[in-house]
Amino acid sequence: RGNQNPGRNPYMVQTTLNWATALSDKGSALAASDVVPVIAVPKGTMVMNAGIEVTTASDGSTFTVDLGMVDADVFVDGFDATSAAAVVAQNPAAYQPVMAVADDNIDVTIATLSGGAVSSGKLRVWAVLMDCTDMGDMAANEVDRDTLA
Repeated sequence: RGNQNPGRNPYMVQTTLNWATALSDKGSALAASDVVPVIAVPKGTMVMNAGIEVTTASDGSTFTVDLGMVDADVFVDGFDATSAAAVVAQNPAAYQPVMAVADDNIDVTIATLSGGAVSSGKLRVWAVLMDCTDMGDMAANEVDRDTLA
């Protein structure tokens, strides 16, 4: 069974970004510099890593995206969203984990878009998070049995 750390552990979250839904939500054609919030990150949470996986290739001919928080491309820079399914990108080693100092979002930003409108395609966006907020007093002092012996 082993021992568990009594503190917190990293956890993974994911979502699917459907470009048809993003197009419908915007109400007009998607364009370069459009930002789509994909994962909410609460204050005090560290984003240890994040990435993108193509699950359905997009229909744009030249279509790249960035994935970031604070910096638009801190996790992924210039990812080809028209790639074949199962292509994965994640943050480069030069970037350290990112701490949310206020409630924030991990966003997908359309970096380049030319040669036709985007109306289809899906990306799986994932992130490994860790709650780093104050855990309070961890001393065993809540009930009498903790101080006996």
